[in-house]
Amino acid sequence: MKICFYCNTIFTFGGVQRVMAVIAKELSKEHDVTILTLDNPSLNDTTMYGLNSANIHYINLQYPRIPFYENISCKAYSLLYKTILPQNKLLSKWYGYSSFPHSQRSLLIKTLNQGSYDVVVGVHVFLSFHLASIQKQIKAKTIGWMHNSYDAFFSIKTSYVGKQKNQFKYLMPELDKIIVLSKYDQEKFQKELNVHTEAIYNPLTIEPKGKGSPKHKKFLAIGRFSPLHKGFDILINAFALFAKQNQDWTLDIVGEGPEEDMLRSLICKHHLEKRVTLYPFTKEVEKHYESASVYVLSSRWEGFGLVLVEAMSYGLPIISSNLPVTKELLEGKGVGVFFESEDATDLAKRMLSITQNRNLEATTYNAIEYSKQFYTANIYKQWEHLLINKR
Repeated sequence: MKICFYCNTIFTFGGVQRVMAVIAKELSKEHDVTILTLDNPSLNDTTMYGLNSANIHYINLQYPRIPFYENISCKAYSLLYKTILPQNKLLSKWYGYSSFPHSQRSLLIKTLNQGSYDVVVGVHVFLSFHLASIQKQIKAKTIGWMHNSYDAFFSIKTSYVGKQKNQFKYLMPELDKIIVLSKYDQEKFQKELNVHTEAIYNPLTIEPKGKGSPKHKKFLAIGRFSPLHKGFDILINAFALFAKQNQDWTLDIVGEGPEEDMLRSLICKHHLEKRVTLYPFTKEVEKHYESASVYVLSSRWEGFGLVLVEAMSYGLPIISSNLPVTKELLEGKGVGVFFESEDATDLAKRMLSITQNRNLEATTYNAIEYSKQFYTANIYKQWEHLLINKR
């Protein structure tokens, strides 16, 4: 089977890229796999995520500059659609075409048909929109792979595609399959938009070679410093409260992004320079899991929470926001505790409580055992079933 993953980027740091790389590498053992990326060719580095160990083809697609007349007409229709026009089925499909102009659609259609793929997977919502808008012009089966939650797309203040809800409702069913990251999202898409989806959890993307320990007395958090997402400001505020009652434990936060200056200012405000450390993203994230004691997920919202699975594979107990997806993944598993989302005071209480727990070893065992359900081989079976079966 010839499979193509169509994505914005594969050669940069990110959870989506890591997961795609793991799935692509596993599929390449039995199938012909291509990654069609919008990355600039100068970024190509197959050592990222161990891609150089797999037989995968790469195509760097560079879209042409949109002609002036086409750009103006598309922007005009986009404005009308979002402000005046009724967002019915026909006009929503037309919006799909205006948001992905003809000159670009033509190049993607040509590229995919020349590849003679059996299946094309659009990685994340906007690339899936692209596929849905050309589904009738390409010969392959099409799959949209969502990498965020229903709430992140449509409900939160900084939602990804809030004004394009009806575009999703009417255009995305043109695809043969839509993959979401949780059963919660599967139910939400069905209930709110009457869109049928299939839930496949993300796989563990690293091979654990060590184990964290309570002896390190260290909290760990990992993620991009994106505004109002990972809640690292909540975590730092909570740690400041925790630090008033505990003089030993420290906090490491690994990531990069636009909130970095704000987070550093917050650390200084609380005089935590010696106890809270920010580290940049690294290809060797395993060393951070090995040197930690407890993982904290302070997110305001999450699509899946891949870092939770990674942390558990290193035996780290979890403190997590009580989000729908985290409760689906962790509740009743004996791997950690929840705190009230966005409540720094409640998080501080959970942090203090877990450091006083003398039976963390039992939680460590549960975490490692539970993480095995997310091993690539188990998730791969679901992908194989989905790729082979028809709509």
